Amino acid sequence: MSAPKVLVVLTSHDKLGDTGKPTGWYLSELAHPFAVFTSHNFAITLASPQGGSAPLDPSSIDAAADDPISRTFHSEQSALWESTVPLASLLNRGVANQFDAIFFPGGHGPMFDLAVDPVTQALVAEFVAADKVVAAVCHGPAALVGVTVGGEGTPFLRGKVVTGFSAEEEREVGADGAVPFVLEERLVELVGPEGRYEKAAEKWGEKVVVDGKLITGQNPASAKGLAEEIVKAVAGK
Repeated sequence: MSAPKVLVVLTSHDKLGDTGKPTGWYLSELAHPFAVFTSHNFAITLASPQGGSAPLDPSSIDAAADDPISRTFHSEQSALWESTVPLASLLNRGVANQFDAIFFPGGHGPMFDLAVDPVTQALVAEFVAADKVVAAVCHGPAALVGVTVGGEGTPFLRGKVVTGFSAEEEREVGADGAVPFVLEERLVELVGPEGRYEKAAEKWGEKVVVDGKLITGQNPASAKGLAEEIVKAVAGK
């Protein structure tokens, strides 16, 4: 039996709006899933809109000072995010049939590029059509907000139960005025009255939501649990 395969899509965006502050993808939101995936012998491919080096948010390195899993990943696995595959090279190649899941780590970067990238939207739609696992954590669900399904262009998230970085958490980190939209608000809008946005009882608490093959996590604390749910979903395919 071949190893399960997960396509991890990172942002290529490295600036937080007009603030001049650097951003990118968030270290622990890839480090902890990587540890889970490798412990279950998953094969992992990393891609990004521009390919090559995907920017790591330096603040997430500082935040991992007391996180040995993230520190080890950062020191030993840099080749993974410094040589990502360009997303466009994956289109029109039946890529969804080559992977068991697609996963979007967060960081503020996805709010600026993955949220509006037509290649990202097309790839997610391909995974949805193939009934594969689609997963995202923290700001990673921004990659799903522009995805439509069906001939009428229905939002993929319509009627779904989801989570993602909360408005309260965004305000606390002081980025609510820098991002192009507040993720919680956009998710609530997209799922509509027939869907639901959920979050932890306390901000920064772990929250993972599973709705069929769609798996979302609220924040960095949710990354490990989300990866464990991806493993379960792939095993039960």
